[in-house]
Amino acid sequence: MSNGFAARLRAGEKTIGYWVVLDNPVGTERIARTGYDYVCIDAQHGLVDSRAVLSTITAVDTFGVPSMVRVQANDAFWIGQALDTGARGVIVPMVDSVADAESAVAATRYPPVGRRSYGPMRSQLRIGPVPAAADEEVACLVMIETPDGLANVKEIAGVPGVDGLYVGPSDLRLALGGRSSTDPDLDERFEQALTEILAAAASAGIACGIHCPDGATAARRLAQGFSYASVACDLVHLEQAARAHLDAARA
Repeated sequence: MSNGFAARLRAGEKTIGYWVVLDNPVGTERIARTGYDYVCIDAQHGLVDSRAVLSTITAVDTFGVPSMVRVQANDAFWIGQALDTGARGVIVPMVDSVADAESAVAATRYPPVGRRSYGPMRSQLRIGPVPAAADEEVACLVMIETPDGLANVKEIAGVPGVDGLYVGPSDLRLALGGRSSTDPDLDERFEQALTEILAAAASAGIACGIHCPDGATAARRLAQGFSYASVACDLVHLEQAARAHLDAARA
């Protein structure tokens, strides 16, 4: 059952997603109806396990919104499990080299193209059981967030089957020598790194995305040339909304 999400990413269509870290399928279902182009479930740093990923994807599917999963690691088991639940794409962390990128791609595609094990327990309901068709309907996005990843970004972007790069700004800023994940002293070098990553993606003809703390930052990054951006995240926004209402009530 194609919804064209992977094709839109590959075409560089501007897309805006929402980032989920909580095991709260009902809450995420509400988010899915707001109009975001995708919802990404963070299985690496989020407070979700495999069962929560399944429940959340099922909830998001209610509104026909594509789900992505940032997987726990660049590992065929975690990538395959996320795709088997019906995710339309995976964001693979800590990709440092061509070999890492090739491993990620292979885990998202069935033989003879890759080495994804066949067992689409739920994805066959949303994407279909045909391996070649499934290969076309899922996106493989690799994160650039380490010194090696940045140094090898041009080669990583050129790996066949990598559909897009994804910047992890917190880790990237630390990788550049930041004292914290938001160290303002690194702003100039950080922006230079983003320019390098965007250029690598453009040269390879693939998508380039970035994680953003808020909608205003996402708008700025999309205007800068990124083709997709995620707005983070439900846990932070819950606290912000609660605090704002408390402050208003006390005023």
